[in-house]
Amino acid sequence: MVEKIIIDEGQFIRTISRIAHEIIEKHQDLNDLVIVGVKRRGAEIAELIKRKITDLTGTELPSIDLDITFYRDDLEYVEPQSQSPIYSGASHYISIQNKTVILIDDVLFTGRTIRAALDALIDFGRAAKVELVIFVDRGHRELPIRADYVGKNVPTSRNEKIQVRTMKFDNCYEVALLS
Repeated sequence: MVEKIIIDEGQFIRTISRIAHEIIEKHQDLNDLVIVGVKRRGAEIAELIKRKITDLTGTELPSIDLDITFYRDDLEYVEPQSQSPIYSGASHYISIQNKTVILIDDVLFTGRTIRAALDALIDFGRAAKVELVIFVDRGHRELPIRADYVGKNVPTSRNEKIQVRTMKFDNCYEVALLS
């Protein structure tokens, strides 16, 4: 497989900053926002965006790291049959009742992960609104889901893969296209 770095560390950090600025610009009042990162890399990206918003505004937004494992509709394809998936739940409970949720994930592909995340969010209350942040949108939607904030649109073929790499899981910040 051929690997091409399409976002290096500098671009990665600038993209985090741009998305944070866009969120601040769209929401003059940050008091009703809750940041929700989809585990694994989406949660780390969410933490970076949350920290940048805090640096820029002095406001620390409440946040949750959300595990959507049991809300997926493709578990039989993702997990080996002999092994049960490990579910870690959310990092903690925060009510999202009447709040604006900023849902953050690393890659938007078919839309099924985001559908599962929306289902999981119901357990935390009824949000007034959910906005979607995606670091890389690669197309090929199977569900009518569109991001409100996009780090980078990367048209791909179905057999190509996008890997968003983060410090916690990969010891670097970058995005690779594998073909």
